Amino acid sequence: MPVSSAAFLQIIEQLPETQQSVSPNYTAFKVGGNTFGYLWEATQTVGLKQTLAEQLALVAERPDVFEIQFTAGQFGWVVVYLEGIEFDELAELTFEAWRLTASVALVESHGDHLPSVP
Repeated sequence: MPVSSAAFLQIIEQLPETQQSVSPNYTAFKVGGNTFGYLWEATQTVGLKQTLAEQLALVAERPDVFEIQFTAGQFGWVVVYLEGIEFDELAELTFEAWRLTASVALVESHGDHLPSVP
């Protein structure tokens, strides 16, 4: 079942110390002042920070759901088409994007608690 942008926002709400910055075309999600994700409501897509290896694996495995957005240093960002992904997988990828961006202390205090189904 496809994921709605509202369900994606419910994932974000479960991640500690997350801030959002709304602009006319997208919403950016940050932790500790650093961006880990974007939401484009108009296209029902999400951009998520991943490792370079994960970025390449996702795009190679399912190019109809994932595409390369850009790379920055050791990270590869992916565009995720919400109509092609299940909630659990999106929660896992969003959680990983948050973990790659949050401070070590915040990640350790939160543990491995994946966002749950709304």
